[in-house]
Amino acid sequence: MCFEPLNVLPMYLNQLEIRGLLDKGFDDFVDYINTLPDIRFTAALNGQWSAGQQLEHLVKSIRPICNVMAYPKLTLLYFGTSPLPSRSYDELSTNYRALLGNGCKSIKIWKPGITYPGQRVVLLSALLSLRIKLLDRLKRWTESDLDKYRLPHPLMGKLTIRETLYSIIYHTQHHLGKMQDQEPVGQSWENQLQQLIF
Repeated sequence: MCFEPLNVLPMYLNQLEIRGLLDKGFDDFVDYINTLPDIRFTAALNGQWSAGQQLEHLVKSIRPICNVMAYPKLTLLYFGTSPLPSRSYDELSTNYRALLGNGCKSIKIWKPGITYPGQRVVLLSALLSLRIKLLDRLKRWTESDLDKYRLPHPLMGKLTIRETLYSIIYHTQHHLGKMQDQEPVGQSWENQLQQLIF
C-alpha cells in the first residue's frame, strides 16, 4: 500500500516558546553590548550604525509594541481582526529578510541619533525594562487573542500580535548579527578607524 506524505504546515510558536526566544534574544544582545569597549560602542564605520545606535533603535522600535500590549483589547479593534491564522516564525522571518534584502529601511521615528559611551547604561536599562514589561504583558494574552488582534508594522503591513512578537525576536537577532558582522578581522578597531580617517 502506498501512502502519500501529509502536507504538514509549520506550527506557530506558543506563548512559552515566544517567551523563551524573547528572553534569549534580549540576553544575547545585552551580553554582546556589555563586551564592547567604548570606542566599539560609539564608532560607526562604513555608513553602518554603531552598536550604540543599534541598541537605541531596538529601544525605540520595541517601546510602542510594549505599550500597546497593555491597552484594553477593545481599542485594538481599530486595526481590525485577522481573517487568517498567524504565519509561522519561519515564514515571517523569511518575509522580513526579503524586505530588508530589497532595500527597506527603518522608519524615521525609529532611527537612532549619535550615541555616546555615557548612554550605554541608560539604553541598556531601557531595553531591560521593556523586556520585563513585554514578558509581563504577554501573560495577559490568550493564545487565541494573539492570533485575533493585529497591529500595523511599518514594513510588513498588519501583523497579528503573535507575528508582531515574532518580528521582535527576528529584529533583535538581525541587529545583533549586524554588530557581529562589523567585528574587525585580524586588526583592532583603532587600526580600522585610522585607516578610515587617514
